[in-house]
Amino acid sequence: MNQLARKLAAEGLASFFLFSGVIGSGVMAEALAGGNIAVALLGNTLATGAILFVLIVVFGPVSGAHMNPAVSLVMALRGEMSWRDCLLYVLVQLAFGMLGAFAVHLMFDLPILQYSAKARSGIGQWTGELIATFGLILTILGTLRYRPEWIAPAVALYITAAYWFTSSTSFANPAITVVRSLSDSFAGIAPAHVPLFVVAQLSGAALAAGVGRLLFDPD
Repeated sequence: MNQLARKLAAEGLASFFLFSGVIGSGVMAEALAGGNIAVALLGNTLATGAILFVLIVVFGPVSGAHMNPAVSLVMALRGEMSWRDCLLYVLVQLAFGMLGAFAVHLMFDLPILQYSAKARSGIGQWTGELIATFGLILTILGTLRYRPEWIAPAVALYITAAYWFTSSTSFANPAITVVRSLSDSFAGIAPAHVPLFVVAQLSGAALAAGVGRLLFDPD
């Protein structure tokens, strides 16, 4: 297997498990929480933070474990990957993320193909996504610059916290936003509300790329 194929395989597997972890833990949490949304969100949060840590440790050395088009785009902007590889990463993230969602539906005896009816819209939600993605990218850039061995716990802990301090519960990922629209579950988002979430996420990522260059890049 050549190097690019190995990277794409690792990125695909990482995206599959991250997306299935986010959506599956949401399904399980909602089923067990007895209507208590705070408890359901806590269960969803802990599972997401845990799986992020594991996936970055396992797949990071192979593909970088982006699992997120915003991360891949920032790396391409910084010249740390080619635009061709970036496009392939994004396609793999989406494709394997969708497979992860479908696997969750199969595991929990839900319709494989479905669309979310969960409304997530408004200036508060969009601002939450901009801030969530800005913070995620800045966390990645700063940690890679000064403490690369801490990237897995830093990202996992940031997302765990951001689930609770942002109004949107920190999707911070265009691919998982699209995939969540294909699951009418606790973690879902209505398809009509996806585009502005993605705009907010990409805006936050671009802003973080600029700030990161000022703060972390050598003169």
